[in-house]
Amino acid sequence: MNIRVLIVEDESLIRWSLRQKLEERGYQVVEAETGRAARQALESGPFDLVLLDYKLPDTTGLELLREMRAAQGDGVTIMMTAHSSIEHAVDAIKLGAFDYVPKPFRMDDLLFTLDKGLETTKLRREVRELRQKLQAEYGTDSLVGRHPSVRRLMDMIQRVALSGASTVFLRGETGTGKDLVARVIHYRSPRAAKSFVNITCTALSETLLESELFGHERGAFTDAKTQKSGLLEVADGGTVFLDEIGDMAPGLQAKLLRFLEERRFRRVGGTREITVDVRVIAATNREIENSVRSGRFREDLFYRLNVVALDLPPLRERGEDVLLLARHFIDRFAREFKKPVTDLDERCGRTLLGYNWPGNVRELRNTIERAVLLCQGERIGPDDIVLGRPVRREPWENGAFTLPPDGFDLNRLAEIEVSLLRQALERAKNNQVQAARLLRISRDRLRYRLRRYRML
Repeated sequence: MNIRVLIVEDESLIRWSLRQKLEERGYQVVEAETGRAARQALESGPFDLVLLDYKLPDTTGLELLREMRAAQGDGVTIMMTAHSSIEHAVDAIKLGAFDYVPKPFRMDDLLFTLDKGLETTKLRREVRELRQKLQAEYGTDSLVGRHPSVRRLMDMIQRVALSGASTVFLRGETGTGKDLVARVIHYRSPRAAKSFVNITCTALSETLLESELFGHERGAFTDAKTQKSGLLEVADGGTVFLDEIGDMAPGLQAKLLRFLEERRFRRVGGTREITVDVRVIAATNREIENSVRSGRFREDLFYRLNVVALDLPPLRERGEDVLLLARHFIDRFAREFKKPVTDLDERCGRTLLGYNWPGNVRELRNTIERAVLLCQGERIGPDDIVLGRPVRREPWENGAFTLPPDGFDLNRLAEIEVSLLRQALERAKNNQVQAARLLRISRDRLRYRLRRYRML
């Protein structure tokens, strides 16, 4: 790495000695004896490290440090001065200085501090590059699909990400991509520079989950030998993703509700109130209204979560998106496994479209990953596909619905649709979500049809 160092110092002998040592290390060194010269040097681009004297002929190091903050990027600044004082040190650190070195200094001590500063610059750069990579990976284009329900979802995600919504509720079957949507919301939001932390509410017992979320004080319970910050505290300014929240224990639901209402909490065993600014994204694959009715989930917590709710459509309702996603995964795994696979053959496409995909996008991803590994040619065929359940055939594919010799009045389709709607509602005991599943449509589409035929 070509390390650039700026030395801002009005004493020429100090500049010369520093330059000699730094150039011996292979660093690119620029000198400036005044604030004005330093500003001109900074116009050429950010430096990995700046050695900045406190007292300059035309300004002070603190004043220059204040101006440099935006221009420095990932680089760090080390203050040097013969006018050492605690007040100056505190002011310099507040303004973003990495460290403060009093004059006269031993060269070895300064070089040690410089090495620590350059390591910080390297870490900052790696963190920034990682965040940029994550933001690119979890952009809205990471959600593959052209179905209207997916396009609406993408639009909602973009609006929610940029909004000030502090609580978001994701609803959808297992494998529909709730974790991905949560990450897209985070990395498309102003919170992207802060932490994204996730936890599955069924992975831990109630006591451990409470400790993970809120932290604990030393001695709060038998194994609490040290104080621990919880995920809500760690993610301050960022996002916490609570997956499978529908299975959270009732006692913890009450504590979570209090936090969502007040944005304050106490660590387990603690007395001090801690205030944080986090966006909470909760997700469930359950029919949460049923859990509310049965008393397994608090009604007040449900209403608090459900302010901004996003419904993720199951894969079986997304039509040709199955093939779009399959080709997306083929491209991904072909590159990962260095295989020449480029596409599906026509028969394989029909097989994928005819399957019900109970595991949704996750199942499709796993299916294509295995197919790419097994495929011997450039196109995946039916023999390369292994599905978990028998392929679902629509009635008309078996010849059950055939055109009568004297034709058929298409105007009667409305009668058939009304009949099927009634049968589905009866079989589901008027549960619209279950009726929609029987008819292979979304709940919104079901309600649209019910209103259309004045059945609602």
